[in-house]
Amino acid sequence: MNLFSGNATASVLKLSIICLFADKGSRLGIRIEQPKVVSFRGSNATLPCKFYYKPVPVRAVQPPLKVRIKWTKLTSDYLKEIDVFVSLGNNWKSFGSYQGRVFLENENDASITITDLTLEDYGNYKCEIIEGLDDVTGTVLLDLQGVVFPYFPRLGRYNLNFAEAQKACEYQDAIVASFEQLYDAWRAGMDWCNAGWLSDGSVQYPIIKPREPCGGRNTVPGIRSYGYRDKMKDKYDVFCFTSHFKGRFYYLIHFKKLTYGEAVQACIKDGSRIANVGQMYAAWKLLGYDRCDAGWLADGSVRYPISRPRKRCSESEAAVRFAGFPDKKHRLYGVYCFRSN
Repeated sequence: MNLFSGNATASVLKLSIICLFADKGSRLGIRIEQPKVVSFRGSNATLPCKFYYKPVPVRAVQPPLKVRIKWTKLTSDYLKEIDVFVSLGNNWKSFGSYQGRVFLENENDASITITDLTLEDYGNYKCEIIEGLDDVTGTVLLDLQGVVFPYFPRLGRYNLNFAEAQKACEYQDAIVASFEQLYDAWRAGMDWCNAGWLSDGSVQYPIIKPREPCGGRNTVPGIRSYGYRDKMKDKYDVFCFTSHFKGRFYYLIHFKKLTYGEAVQACIKDGSRIANVGQMYAAWKLLGYDRCDAGWLADGSVRYPISRPRKRCSESEAAVRFAGFPDKKHRLYGVYCFRSN
């Protein structure tokens, strides 16, 4: 009697097929050796992402498949991702503002290098490796060295909706700070009692020394939060973030004090332009710039940066001192200029 005839044959074949495809797990693995990479504006950064093949039980023979590598940038809206880079075999493409700035490290590695970093490059990136039906992902944070600073315009405090806050930071050579950047600034000693927009649409402020006008005297230090606000209707200040710049920030030595219009022209005559608030903060925080002379800035404010506290020059702490928004036509001050490389 033939044991493999009829229904018996079908049963054995069915059993064989089940054994061949019993391994349903991914044979791909991913390794992120450095989940946080720190760089600065104008420099380069390599985001690490390596893939490997896990040992798996013997399975059906399959032809070699091309590996697809895809990088996206995550946003505060978790349903949206920004395309950065994709490759398949010898073909690759970068997208949007990343075009011409993103390159694979080598063929057997999914790590990418982003060149000439911008402030907007800050954030979390997702590395995705796809081979056939196998798909694995990992994330890397690209952090930038820089400084967070509070900002409000000549109109006064609490006059910016979210879109206006974004433009205000842009005009100061900055972007709207993230919660993580504000948190790092608070840990470094930032204490500010006015609420400001953050990049995720929330409104918060950092307190080191609890006091009555700032959440109460009997509260603990921390980041005070107003939660997520209406981006169109609600108005607050803003926390901006900026990083290293390519150029020279300096106080213009001039034979007399100047009105705002004269200050603008004096910088132009010197081959520069009047500096903005973000450039002063970057020079102060990242380069240790120190000058005890109040000077005009591009937004019409008057400020001066002190890195070495001393008598009559921010005696109590290192800070960028703010003298307000004086009358542009009648008040006289020095001026801070900026010359790009």
